[in-house]
Amino acid sequence: MFLGEYVHSIDDKNRLAVPARFRQELAEGLYLTKGVDRCVYVLTPDGWKGLADRIAALPSMQASVRQLQRHFFSGAVRVVPDKLGRILIPASLRDYAQLDGEVVIAGVHSRIELWSRQAWVDEQARVDDQTASLAEQMTSLGI
Repeated sequence: MFLGEYVHSIDDKNRLAVPARFRQELAEGLYLTKGVDRCVYVLTPDGWKGLADRIAALPSMQASVRQLQRHFFSGAVRVVPDKLGRILIPASLRDYAQLDGEVVIAGVHSRIELWSRQAWVDEQARVDDQTASLAEQMTSLGI
């Protein structure tokens, strides 16, 4: 389970250090892909398989399904952290999420999200303003 919020910088070789608390679970490899809300998802192999299987099983004759499949699969990449726990973030994913300089690494239970520092601040402000209404909406889901 991934929890917490960390700030690390992308180095001049486009590598990002994985927080020490997450390294063991990601040591054998991980998947990077475009997330929603202009962030990058980091998934374990099992997490990737589960997400990929659910998305691939959707009816691809629907335009919105094809768009979603393209979004998640076209830019996805498998990476293995180096001995120092750093991962190389491909240019297409850095551009998508505007990752440059400081990156917020957010543990979100079964995945990690990579955010530009400013986008994270903006997203947190939006969520903080809507927490009560979000919680109210979730009651219909049994939460």
